[in-house]
Amino acid sequence: MTAARALTATVAIAIAIPIGFGVQGMPFRVRSGFVVHASAVALQNGEPRTENVERRVLRVGVLKPGGGYAVSDMPIETYVARVLAGEAVRESEPAALDALAITIRTFALANGGRHRADGFDLCDQTHCQVLRAAVAATERAAQATRGRLLLRNGAPASVYYSASCGGRTQRPSDVWPGAEDPSYLPSKDDDACHGAPAWTAELHDADLQRALKASGFRGELRGMTIASRNASGRVARLRLDGLRPDQISGQDFRVAIGRTLGWQHVKSTAFELRRTEAAYRFTGHGSGHGVGMCVIGSARLAERGVSAAEILARYFPGLEISGGEPALTAAAPRTTAPRTNAPTPAAPRTAAPRTSADPEVLVALPDDDEGEREAIVRQTLKARDELARALGVAAPRVTLRFHPTTDDYERVTGQAWFTSGAVVNRELHLLPLAVLRDRGVLERTIRHELVHVMADAALGTRPVWVREGAAIYFAGEQMIPGEPPQRPAFKPEARASCPSDNELLRPVSVGALSNAYARARACFAKQMQAGRTWRDVR
Repeated sequence: MTAARALTATVAIAIAIPIGFGVQGMPFRVRSGFVVHASAVALQNGEPRTENVERRVLRVGVLKPGGGYAVSDMPIETYVARVLAGEAVRESEPAALDALAITIRTFALANGGRHRADGFDLCDQTHCQVLRAAVAATERAAQATRGRLLLRNGAPASVYYSASCGGRTQRPSDVWPGAEDPSYLPSKDDDACHGAPAWTAELHDADLQRALKASGFRGELRGMTIASRNASGRVARLRLDGLRPDQISGQDFRVAIGRTLGWQHVKSTAFELRRTEAAYRFTGHGSGHGVGMCVIGSARLAERGVSAAEILARYFPGLEISGGEPALTAAAPRTTAPRTNAPTPAAPRTAAPRTSADPEVLVALPDDDEGEREAIVRQTLKARDELARALGVAAPRVTLRFHPTTDDYERVTGQAWFTSGAVVNRELHLLPLAVLRDRGVLERTIRHELVHVMADAALGTRPVWVREGAAIYFAGEQMIPGEPPQRPAFKPEARASCPSDNELLRPVSVGALSNAYARARACFAKQMQAGRTWRDVR
């Protein structure tokens, strides 16, 4: 996984709220939830044993200035106190800190595998959670809630939170296609945050073109309109005239803008869009994806005297708190005037769905795609097992790395963007998830690269067309037991020659690669139809 991007921009907000982030007052991004191994929780009578949770030591990757991570061990309660210092609303009442501390700890024990491919549990960046030096208030909250978790059927729940829901929470599937919609993560009105923050942004055509190109879209943007909204009123899809693909989801658009231009522009998908002379004007409210707990809302509830247990019950209805009824602090209502001109939280936090303690599929995702981890793991396991049976090989352990931009993919793999996927050191490297999904080639690309992982060792001395032909032949979108895979949409000329290594390794364009793929598959299929096994094609 590439190093997460640090957030640097701040903006003023148009509404007065008591807010601040971390001991330095820096803006915070509530981002994808951190992880530890699932074995960190020992169950006794269906409930996590609190003493094991309290003794858990996390392996934390701290980003180094020149890139890469320095890994250090950190007790979980120390980690909770430090994350609270980086992620909580400044001057939060104790009840809000207690509720967030329990949510943070639940992230740790509900989500395994996020950085396992990198040799540690979680990073200190926005991809996981931002760390700051703990202060007395955050240390008190960590100790007051020591070992307590949000439970679903006796196990730590996969929970989410964002900076501000903008007045209505969302279901996970409205943000991440294929995500589960448990009853404890409903879409409902929330009067606690009052839609704060309100925001506007104006993006020029050239900047939008640059951001969308970095995310894998091609062509010249001629126009952009809202195509549809979801049940919560947020933008579900945008139409992109002149680009390929010609539509993008609201969430993927927000991420594309954030990764290239900065997260201070399009803070949520709750916005209106208007064309100006040479730009597009966005007027919206809220900050982040809006799933689960609203951090600003929870801080305001605590100011009204609502207890931590009541805050958690409001945002995660139906979940239990481990350790019995907690003696959690209820804050007295504030009488002081709220702070004004405070920075706005810039983006959401996402908790990745839980995976096994020793997963067969490891997935490394950019921060805003973490909600799709579970669906990708299921899809990859299914494809891997089907292909292993078709090839007659053992199903391997697989690592997939989705890159945040096409530039990042090209830099790491040395391949052009239109290759979609590549295998580097037996790891599957793929274009941004939104691009593969919107083009309708996500499943086929994963299958293609899985075949390379399973078959290239046996075919390593053959011409490149043999290896690519095998990948294309076996990567049909549908596998039917006892029948050959469906033929991809390639149509080579009659009696076309097999492609050279150079045509496949250094294609000059999308069309040139498609033509070379078509000929590689035709050459491979011809020998398969003549009765050879895939291992004997040469």
